[in-house]
Amino acid sequence: MTSREYDESDVRIRPGRSTRRRSKDRPEHKDAIRVLVTAVDRGRTTCISDTGTIITAMKARELGPKSVVVGDYVNLVGDVSGTEGSLSRIVSIEPRKNTLSRTVDDAARVERTIVANIDQLVIVIAAANPEPRRGLIDRFLVCAFHESIDPVILVTKTDVAPVPDFIHEYKALGVRIITTAIKSDSAEKDLKNLREILNMKTSVLVGHSGVGKSTLINSLVPHAHRLTGDVNDVTGRGRHTSSSAVALPLAADLSSKEGWIIDTPGIRAFGLAHLDSNKIVASFPDLFEVTQSCMPNCSHHESGCSLNSWASPDGVINPERSARVSSLRSLLELKDANPPLID
Repeated sequence: MTSREYDESDVRIRPGRSTRRRSKDRPEHKDAIRVLVTAVDRGRTTCISDTGTIITAMKARELGPKSVVVGDYVNLVGDVSGTEGSLSRIVSIEPRKNTLSRTVDDAARVERTIVANIDQLVIVIAAANPEPRRGLIDRFLVCAFHESIDPVILVTKTDVAPVPDFIHEYKALGVRIITTAIKSDSAEKDLKNLREILNMKTSVLVGHSGVGKSTLINSLVPHAHRLTGDVNDVTGRGRHTSSSAVALPLAADLSSKEGWIIDTPGIRAFGLAHLDSNKIVASFPDLFEVTQSCMPNCSHHESGCSLNSWASPDGVINPERSARVSSLRSLLELKDANPPLID
């Protein structure tokens, strides 16, 4: 085998990288238009302009990991004509006045924002089938009070069963309670009252599957065409009929300012691990006032907790107060212990 002598001409030189500095300036996008996000699905965002034009858009790379959710106001550039096949770019997200968020994985404290910029949180429960549960209602209320969102409890299927007694306790917290019986003679009157509450506001409907959210949507917004479903007779739980949040206008005219309803998928779990325990307690002013006389660093589970004497004045258990204290403690247990959030 012969050897070969190498000289400098045999050395491969890798081309050097450009020394040109990158500009930190970003486009101002002065021609961007402000729109409302009404749906987000697989990287495509549906938006509606002030003139009622429906526009499909995608996030610009410059936004990075920032998420866009239903209810956001964003700024678009590019093709904003709304014609079929057109696609614009979201270049910025307007500051949010509030959000509805939940913890998806309590162990990892993964917070997921569901919707943004809400005026009213309408907690939809059924008088029966499925049975209403205090725990989920309280979790929704914690988020509403924390984010300064007006809460409303809407009880459906009152033609099937009466409103559960414990629901009336929430009136003391300033929560408005309304009822509907879509399949009864009072349906038209009920819908009229509900529409008046929703008028000129952005309201998000939340609750278990099977409580009648989609049926309400179809009655209030005929042009929505949302699918309806039934409650599973075996599990007692509802079948999911909405797979993602969507904002629907109360008026058929998309440029109208009559208000918006945001329909959400049926929620069986609503984690609060992203919130501080003190904020959870502070969401209920009467209970928070009681805890001010607790010992420092009270976990509110100790035998000496002031909530115990409040729930059992003079040693006699008050059923309503006791139930509320138990619910609060269960929220704190979910927060601290991180068990599965299946209601």
